[in-house]
Amino acid sequence: MEEQNNNAPQTPPAQPPLPAAKSPARSGSAFWVKLLAALYAVSILTAYPVITRMDAARTAHPKESELTRLAGLSEKGKDAVGVVPIYGVIAQGDSSRPWDRGSQQIAKQITNMAKRKAVKAIVLDINSPGGSVGAVQEIYSAIMKAKAETHKPFIARFGEVSASGGYYVASACDQIFALPGTITGSIGVIFSVNDFAGLMKKIGMENNTIKSGKFKDIGSPTRPMTPEERKLLQGMIDDSYDQFVHAVALGRHMTVEQVKTIADGRVFTGRQASGNGLVDKLGDLQDAIDAAGLAANIGRNPRVVTQPDPFQQFFSMLDSRLSFSGTKAVTDALESAPTLEYRWYGR
Repeated sequence: MEEQNNNAPQTPPAQPPLPAAKSPARSGSAFWVKLLAALYAVSILTAYPVITRMDAARTAHPKESELTRLAGLSEKGKDAVGVVPIYGVIAQGDSSRPWDRGSQQIAKQITNMAKRKAVKAIVLDINSPGGSVGAVQEIYSAIMKAKAETHKPFIARFGEVSASGGYYVASACDQIFALPGTITGSIGVIFSVNDFAGLMKKIGMENNTIKSGKFKDIGSPTRPMTPEERKLLQGMIDDSYDQFVHAVALGRHMTVEQVKTIADGRVFTGRQASGNGLVDKLGDLQDAIDAAGLAANIGRNPRVVTQPDPFQQFFSMLDSRLSFSGTKAVTDALESAPTLEYRWYGR
């Protein structure tokens, strides 16, 4: 019988794995995210009643309200030129976010600015590639109504880009200023639809649609477009294009045939647009303001007033800081739908 060697090294019994410790950095980040989210919610709940009261007071008593004075909307002072910015893609606002400023708010801002007695002319500071047909036409309509009711001159100023719907809006103005290198034009309409049918087939995904009519899911990304659907959509494009061309012809004092020669979707520099009649003069924002002052008979370098909205700026900043860009991009992609647009897709 073999003797056991008591001096041999003993293998210790296996110990159960210890639970992973939480990273202090990760715990700290989670705390700050929760804190910021809580502050975000509190700020919205606190400021929303103030915004509502300020809007109501501004509408009911535009001259007497203390909120109006604090917001920089007092009518006291000499005659002035009002400046309304129109930046970015033109779309209707998100009703779930009361601070979101879409076409409705821009139209309202134009209307209110035109009604102010001290404001004798209005400059639209446009830097936009355009947007959805309905949103663009809403702003265009507000300008046309304000001109008809107040007879005040409107001047458009183009910044880096004022193409497609951005130009549509400007065509309602009496004069258009652009920088020599401004990208403008792109007169036309677009309706873009993705087709994921091939990809879905590869990954074994199938879409089942129950509809009331054969055109109810027109524009669906889950199947190829039929010739009948393409014909219907082309009819919508042609009608919207005709509206665009007639708006430009009316505003630029051109014939429809003249507009159509340059309305094939192409873009121009500001200097090229000045040569083909789409732009009146080359100049910057101050040049446009001076032109507005002269048109209103209050002279060059007039007093300038804006319609500041500090609450909008504050909430927009919070929204951009607290939104995770990756999540937002996915959400936007999932919620996107085919839209008829006056928009230049170079930007």
